[in-house]
Amino acid sequence: MIKRILSVGLILVLGMFLLIGCGGGQESAAENNVPEEETLSGTIIIAASTSVQPLSEELGAAFMDQYPEVSVEVQGGGSSVGVKSAADKVADIGAASREIKESEKSYGLDEYVIAKDGIAVVENPDCGVDDLTMEQIQKIFIGEVTNWSAVGGSDAEIVVVSREEGSGTRGAFVEITGVEGDDGDMTTANALVQPSTGAVKQTVANTPDSIGYISLGALDNTVKAVRVEGVEATNENILNNSYKIARPFNYLTNGEVSEVVQAYLDFVFSAEGQEIVGQEFIPVK
Repeated sequence: MIKRILSVGLILVLGMFLLIGCGGGQESAAENNVPEEETLSGTIIIAASTSVQPLSEELGAAFMDQYPEVSVEVQGGGSSVGVKSAADKVADIGAASREIKESEKSYGLDEYVIAKDGIAVVENPDCGVDDLTMEQIQKIFIGEVTNWSAVGGSDAEIVVVSREEGSGTRGAFVEITGVEGDDGDMTTANALVQPSTGAVKQTVANTPDSIGYISLGALDNTVKAVRVEGVEATNENILNNSYKIARPFNYLTNGEVSEVVQAYLDFVFSAEGQEIVGQEFIPVK
């Protein structure tokens, strides 16, 4: 009888030790668990050139897929608006589809080249001119050459289509082609001015005898790209510098950026981000 009582007591004591041991183990495991990484959240405002805007929207959408609690808001307005918005800190990132001007360097912005792009000189598909020199392009867009017959085409008046003032595409185009001189932008006053790359493309596609310029990434078969100095507007020719009408796509920030903005910039330069860039433009990494 006494042995039976001792046995029962021993079992109870062992059970208590086991319970204590299990409880202590659970507490230790909880103490040693690594806390989950905080979920990235916040809002990123990008004030963009209309040429950079579609790319920024695609990059932003992919970033938000990874971080559902982040909102990336992309606004248009042109390169000059993008630069000024970054300088005034009304946007987290400004986007410009051209080199930053000397007059804008004083803002002290940090510049990130996220992609490269060519500017295709395009004409209505029914135009018969396949190749133009840089000098011919300059003379057409300043209004010195007004008939296609002067550059090897038919006897028809040239209709010039241009982007609006402040556009990064226009700024890059006039600077590279010499349309911008000592007196500033000399684009002919007779040009049909359009507010976006898409509007230029549509106008050229629908207007007989017209010529304009668009981002290479927007080029399709609705318009005809002319060779410049015998060189086609292709990614390969831009990278080897044989096609001369090309430009960078810049992101601009002002001072120290937030964690979420830095994470977005890191994503843009990651393999995934540059793969998105490469779908329509030229990756930089």
